[in-house]
Amino acid sequence: LFCRRKARKLNKRLASQIRRRESKRLPTKECSKPGIRVDTKRNGAANTLVLIVSSLTMALAVHYAQLGKRNLQVIMLILTMIFGATFLGVKAVEYTDKYYEGIVPVSGLNLQAGKKTDGSKHISGDSEQQEKNSLDFPNDTKTKESGYRGTGEHHEYNNPRGEFQWADTSLVVKAQEGNYLTEEEKIGYFSNGEINAERFRDRVRIFFWIYFAMTGLHALHMIIGLGIMAWILWRAWRGEFSGDYYSPVEISGLYWHFVDIVWIFLFPLLYLLGRHFGAGH
Repeated sequence: LFCRRKARKLNKRLASQIRRRESKRLPTKECSKPGIRVDTKRNGAANTLVLIVSSLTMALAVHYAQLGKRNLQVIMLILTMIFGATFLGVKAVEYTDKYYEGIVPVSGLNLQAGKKTDGSKHISGDSEQQEKNSLDFPNDTKTKESGYRGTGEHHEYNNPRGEFQWADTSLVVKAQEGNYLTEEEKIGYFSNGEINAERFRDRVRIFFWIYFAMTGLHALHMIIGLGIMAWILWRAWRGEFSGDYYSPVEISGLYWHFVDIVWIFLFPLLYLLGRHFGAGH
């Protein structure tokens, strides 16, 4: 009995030490694919802050147009355009990362050749370890066959047709263990009592279709908004707006605010919804 108690205590100590070491060795919540390392959630939060500030500068541009203060109006319009361009730049980095990860839902638009440097840990058959890694970076592991290991070494990336790549089903395993799956999801994710990676990949692909369609349409409106801002800036520089005539600035400001408000809805829907899953329900 004494030996058993000592063995249990020793096992607990060893387990706690292993968990501490693993937590130190686990990468941060960044994509570990070639090219660009991106934290999508932080990108979305940064872009949200950028657009909120741009709304402020746009409102000030309208305010100074009403007061007839040409110089301050020009400065606020330039700042608004800088913030808008910053938003598009961050979005371009985010899209590029998706390209390198192979999760662009359109066939042929993913990375088709090149070297991969992957600093992430290779997933073994242990479901608990799969959960930890999948929650940190959902598509970090392609399967055992992919051969990616946390050594920082170069590995061949083989995707000649640029197809959508997703083989990690550890999230389904976690949902199944927590009894979170609906009957429809059980039918959609499983085949003959086992998880069907292809079916789950198709569901993930639908999400990325929605992601690219909605964020891409929003980015298009941002580009249109920058064009409008450039036109308003040119007219403001010429001193065409005053307290008696400022309608074009005000209407352009309403359009800019509309684009910002749309993003306020897209950010939680596409970047935050479901983040609580890793912490339990």
